[in-house]
Amino acid sequence: MKNLKGKRVVITGGASGIGLATAVRFYEEGSELCIVDMPTEEETELKARFPERMTYIQADVSTQDGVDKIQNWINGGVDVFINNAGITRDATMAKMTDEQWDQVLAVNLTAVYKLSKIAAIKMKEQGGGAILQASSVVAHYGNFGQSNYVATKAAVIGLTKTMAKEYGKYGVRINSVAPGFIGTPMVRSMPEKVVKMMEDKVPLKRLGEPDEIAAIYAFLASDDAKYITGTCINVDGGIVLG
Repeated sequence: MKNLKGKRVVITGGASGIGLATAVRFYEEGSELCIVDMPTEEETELKARFPERMTYIQADVSTQDGVDKIQNWINGGVDVFINNAGITRDATMAKMTDEQWDQVLAVNLTAVYKLSKIAAIKMKEQGGGAILQASSVVAHYGNFGQSNYVATKAAVIGLTKTMAKEYGKYGVRINSVAPGFIGTPMVRSMPEKVVKMMEDKVPLKRLGEPDEIAAIYAFLASDDAKYITGTCINVDGGIVLG
C-alpha cells in the first residue's frame, strides 16, 4: 500500500475484532499506531504484538477525559484517524430506555463527531490527512431492535459526506466503511446454527473476515484512494442487495 509507512494512525476500539485487525494491517505497513480502547486484559498482549511504534490509550471515547487523552496524542500529528469504536444496546422501540438510546449515541455518534472534528482541524493545519468512520450496512436498510444503533450508523454516513465537503479543499479526505456480517471472535462464538443462518443470507455465502475490513481502511488511507472522499463503501458480501 502506498505511503502508509511512518504515518501516525489512531484507531479507536482497536484492542479486538475489526479494530485489532486494522491495527495489525497498518502496523505491517509501517505505520505508527495509537490504539484506543477501554481498559482491557489484552493490553500486555497488545504490547507484545506491537513491540514498537505503538501507544495504547485506555479511554472511554464518550467522556471528555477520553477525548482529551486522544487529543493530546493528536497534537503531535495525525495522518489517519479511524473511528472504529462502537457499542450496541439492543431493544425494540417499545422497550428501549432513554439510557440505552443515549449510551449508543454517545459512543457511536457524538464521540465520532468530537474526535473527527479534532482530527480534521489538526489535518487542516498539516495540509492533509484521512478520516475513516465505521458505519454498517444496517444504515441502509434498518434492523429490528436496533433503532439506536441504526440511527447512529446512518448519521455517520451523513456526517462523512458533510465533512468531506467542508474539508476537501484542505486536503482532508473523509470516508466511511459499512461492514456486513463479519466473523469476529464474538460472532464466531455464537451457536453454529446462528452463524449458518447469517451466512445463508449473504450472496457470497460466508461471513466476512476482520482483515477484509482492515484492507479497505488501509486502501482508503493510502494514496491509491487519493481521489476518493465523501463515500461509504459497503463490505458485506452483497447482503445489502436484499
